Amino acid sequence: MSVVGIVAAVAVVGATGIFVGLFLGAAGLKFKVQTDEREEAVLNALPGNNCGGCGYAGCSGLAAAIAKGEAPVNACPVGGDTVGQKIASIMGVSAESAGRKTAYVACQGTCEKAGTDYEYTGAEDCRMMSFVPGGGPKSCKSGCLGLGTCARVCPFGAIRVENGVAVVDKEACKACGKCVEACPRHLISLIPYGAKRAVACASFDKGPVTMKACQAGCIGCGICARNCPAQAVTVTDFHAVIDQEKCTGCGLCAEKCPRKAIVEL
Repeated sequence: MSVVGIVAAVAVVGATGIFVGLFLGAAGLKFKVQTDEREEAVLNALPGNNCGGCGYAGCSGLAAAIAKGEAPVNACPVGGDTVGQKIASIMGVSAESAGRKTAYVACQGTCEKAGTDYEYTGAEDCRMMSFVPGGGPKSCKSGCLGLGTCARVCPFGAIRVENGVAVVDKEACKACGKCVEACPRHLISLIPYGAKRAVACASFDKGPVTMKACQAGCIGCGICARNCPAQAVTVTDFHAVIDQEKCTGCGLCAEKCPRKAIVEL
């Protein structure tokens, strides 16, 4: 090949490269996705656990929603009020205090207190109990199954199973709600971190049925409600409920409960 041919080939290749580069540059400018600087700032302020407790697919999803005004600035349960205030400053708005919360397991049906109908050997997954005769071996069909599904889904190691019942470490809990979603018997709820008393039972069975199944179950006798000076306790369908906003933590309900189904937190 002659020198002229080589030079011509190089020129053609160079010109083609320049054309492609200019074309791609123009296309990049035309189709450039505009990013909100606040979104990146919000993402950096979030804890980065990607637990999904906010209802979005990880922290990046929440950051995008906050930047668009589709989610409140204090939507991150893990970050709490501290992160909420920081994000509020980024977004130029005010953030109301959501108050710290913690998961609570409404059951104290331990191996000694809860009766059993048979001995179970099989998959260690509470969600599988719907396929097992009677919904599981425990006589109480509303109590904790104790197989640890909630503990395994907790990204913070805040739940453990002790003596057949799930227990929450309120200091480690970030109230992400993973355990609430995983519990097939809906025994776990998010309550105020500063709550003083709670009903440690989720049974709605009549008194005689509950008494036969568990030594610590609520029988709906109403003694707690009648003795509460703040009228924070109500009984519906044989089940006591404490209104945490009204509760003063005096402890009379727990003291008077004949089944000791109300516990101090």
